[in-house]
Amino acid sequence: MSVEENKATFRRYVEEVWKEERLDIVDEVFAEKYLSHQSDGSVLERGPEDVKKFVVEYRSAFSDIENVVEDMIGEDDKVVTRWTLRATHTGDFRGIPATGNRTDITGMGIFRFSEEGRVVESWDSLDQLGMMRPLGAIPEPEEAGA
Repeated sequence: MSVEENKATFRRYVEEVWKEERLDIVDEVFAEKYLSHQSDGSVLERGPEDVKKFVVEYRSAFSDIENVVEDMIGEDDKVVTRWTLRATHTGDFRGIPATGNRTDITGMGIFRFSEEGRVVESWDSLDQLGMMRPLGAIPEPEEAGA
């Protein structure tokens, strides 16, 4: 697949899965098994069902989701995406009861595609601290001199 085809595939994931809640598209975007590089240095073997669980977890805890692709760059078999997800915390999220607060979650990901056009490897990083502060899970920093 070409770089432009891989970018279009990933854009389908953002637009159809996250915006339209079409979980069936996950099977078309992600390989049956792919490697997911975590920010702690570990590597997990994942599949489409893991991606679906992740999307359902967020969609059940957050409403009014707006997922914006800020930048998308491709080269060879990789696509790099910088994104912002804006949402309202309206359901339980990892033990945190709904707050009704808006939160912006920012992140970047690198996705490597197979020749068939499916994600076979990913490196993801998202601002968990920035996400959890509006939910009250982590206190805001004190101002200097306060």
